[in-house]
Amino acid sequence: MRERLGRILVLVRKEFLQLFRDRRMAPILFVAPMVQLIVFGYAVSTEVRGVPLAVVDEDGTGASRELTDALMAGGWFRSAGDLAGPAELVHVLEQGDAIGGLVIPRGFERDLDAGRARVQLLFDGTDSNTATIAKGYAEKIVATRAVALAGGGLAPPVELRLRAWFNPGLDSRHYNVPAVIGAILLLICNLLTALAVVREREIGTLDQLAVSPLQPLELVIGKTVPFALIGLFDLALISTVAIAWFGVPFRGSVLLLVGASMLFILCALGIGLLVSTISSTQQEAYLAAFLTFMPVMLLSGFMFPISSMSPIFRWLTLANPLRHYLQVVRGVFLQGVSAADVLPQLGAMALIAALLLGASVRRFARAG
Repeated sequence: MRERLGRILVLVRKEFLQLFRDRRMAPILFVAPMVQLIVFGYAVSTEVRGVPLAVVDEDGTGASRELTDALMAGGWFRSAGDLAGPAELVHVLEQGDAIGGLVIPRGFERDLDAGRARVQLLFDGTDSNTATIAKGYAEKIVATRAVALAGGGLAPPVELRLRAWFNPGLDSRHYNVPAVIGAILLLICNLLTALAVVREREIGTLDQLAVSPLQPLELVIGKTVPFALIGLFDLALISTVAIAWFGVPFRGSVLLLVGASMLFILCALGIGLLVSTISSTQQEAYLAAFLTFMPVMLLSGFMFPISSMSPIFRWLTLANPLRHYLQVVRGVFLQGVSAADVLPQLGAMALIAALLLGASVRRFARAG
């Protein structure tokens, strides 16, 4: 046992020396994740602001102007111009100069007093996501403002009070930034592990390791430990920036986050090792790692909700370790979940890691 541990430690030391011999590797490992986190944190958002809205105000009264001002006041919309009539609005929407249009007909103020006022909202549905969100904003603002303009006479019979738990401000950044941890860990552990092993094959040292006293299991452990440690360091770095810079709340257990991250890192390392066993060159390994990265991301719930996928793809997501990890990391950050709350996700990642690493050991044994 002591001899086996000694051989593994020697291989781990060799991997670290080889890894940091290239001075360009340190920025890739530690600076690039920060850049990705900042880009995702600021660029990826489900919120829609500054939607260009053209207005056709045929009424020209104080009530119609107050409605227009209410739409522009919150920052969700910005004026794309005051138009003379509906025909001009159609032209503006067709040209793409505005995404939405508001038509306030003549007699709006009079009809408002009578309780039967109507306005028309038009949206360019080319970008369905933006149009849907903007439509929801506009409907809420118009309904609220109409009640205020009518002096409360149009108040609905049921008062609806909404409260969002865990993310009261519905800040998409608080939802997206923790998930970036999983994306970065997957990219680093998957890609770098595959490239490291294939590089050994290209220069011929993998054959030397195969005929050495190292067993396949020892070889796999020695190859994965350095990248697992780097992944844990990046986890601490990214989490610190997420909390200190982006203000993402952290309500859970650090031990649970580290434990779940370790299971996920093992899954990512297993994917990288499997990629390395089917690749002869670093170019092949890079392409294969990228081809696995995109489906894993798309089927994880990072970009698109799993509930909106077709049944067969919802089943496929159960075999995706990133799906389970995102549920854990978001729960730890935003909900303060305990290990018992995410036990199914932890068990799934443990099973997937065992299968991937077991398959990698067998393939290395056959190669030897």
